[in-house]
This record gives sequence, structure tokens and C-alpha cells, in this order.
Amino acid sequence: GWCPLSPLGAQTTQLLVEPPWRPAVLWDRVTLTCQGSWTAGATTWYKDGQRWGQEGGNNFTVTESGTYTCDRPGSGLSRPVNVSDDWLVLQVPARALLKGETLTLRCRY
Repeated sequence: GWCPLSPLGAQTTQLLVEPPWRPAVLWDRVTLTCQGSWTAGATTWYKDGQRWGQEGGNNFTVTESGTYTCDRPGSGLSRPVNVSDDWLVLQVPARALLKGETLTLRCRY
């Protein structure tokens, strides 16, 4: 698979969102997947900055709004992903965009 690299060449932990839209909303049945180092050891999950009960697995379906991060041995803490329970959102693709690329927006309610 694709392994994102940091400026120093070391793999970094990535928190992937499915469906791939930001902001993520609870009623979209959001699945978070933690990708990082392939070294042995469980994924540690954090919700709102606190160590959280969904430990060990690399992915799960979100059932509570909040800000999530994950930690993988050897590649560290991911960037945070916020999952909201807002009833009206304007969403953009949860990926890097290239200059000149057509941007699709979604207005969800």
C-alpha cells in the first residue's frame, strides 16, 4: 500500500475517514481507520484528548461525535479528525487537492 512519508523519511500515522468527506458527520456512519508503522503493537485510540475504549483494532465505526486521534507504535500520533453531529454541513473531499483540480462540494442536511 501507499505509505506517506514525513520530511525526515519516516512513516507517519494517518487517520483515514470513510466516507471520505470533511467535516465528517455522525449520521454518515463514519468509519475511522488508523494506518501507520507495521511494527507489532496495538493501536491506541483517543477521543477528545483522552485515551479511549476502542483499543487494539485499526478501524471502527464512530457512534459518538468528538475529536479522534490514533497512535501506532513506531509512527506516532495521527492528526485529529473531528466527527460532528451537526444537522447542516458543507463538505469537501477528505484528501489533498491539486491546483486547478475541480472541487466537488456537498451540502448535507
